[in-house]
Amino acid sequence: MKVTYHGHACFTVEGNGHSLIIDPFLTGNSLADIKPEDVKVDAILLTHGHGDHVGDTETIANKNKALIVAPFELAMYFGRQGLNVHPMHLGGGHQFDFAHVKLTLAFHGSGIELPDRIEYAGNPCGFLVTMDNKTYYHAGDTGLFGDMKLIGERSHIDVASLPIGDNFTMGPDDALLAAEWIGAKKTIPMHYNTFDLVKQDGEGFCNQLKAKGLDATALKPGESVEA
Repeated sequence: MKVTYHGHACFTVEGNGHSLIIDPFLTGNSLADIKPEDVKVDAILLTHGHGDHVGDTETIANKNKALIVAPFELAMYFGRQGLNVHPMHLGGGHQFDFAHVKLTLAFHGSGIELPDRIEYAGNPCGFLVTMDNKTYYHAGDTGLFGDMKLIGERSHIDVASLPIGDNFTMGPDDALLAAEWIGAKKTIPMHYNTFDLVKQDGEGFCNQLKAKGLDATALKPGESVEA
């Protein structure tokens, strides 16, 4: 399994001859290393409906005929746009051709900003993605919550991405505890430095984790880790 960072909370995951992208916020993302038209994937996984996560979903889905996997209400929204969707919900898992995907809790909000209103987009989520007998945990936008201990105990996570930006999600202190509870073989910070409001020291966060005996890497956009 190869996990590549593209800035903010966007990652591609490759394995078994397949690839998927999570939260493809590229247009308007000052950290993004790729453009929507460059993306070649089988599926798009969406953690929630906010614009800095949904991002370029429609463009990428149309170009690749890619399947959109998302919590039920968010999937139905894109289904109404004529796109190919697979709705799921919290705690549910499904074996796709490209990976096994399970939705986890995430404590946040979810709504799609339209010109005249915000459309409810269901519960936010995180994802456990298993390819090549390796598991990647993308926590989504979330605060710290106790069931992260269970996620770590039950899932044997190889790579985890945790938000550290604060204000909208966990800050570094809470993310340090989350990383300890999850116990991934490698932790990657995300959802930071895209905007001034979420400025954080990713390297410093990783150094604090390493001091606790946990492996961590602050990826630059375009960089990857292998599990």
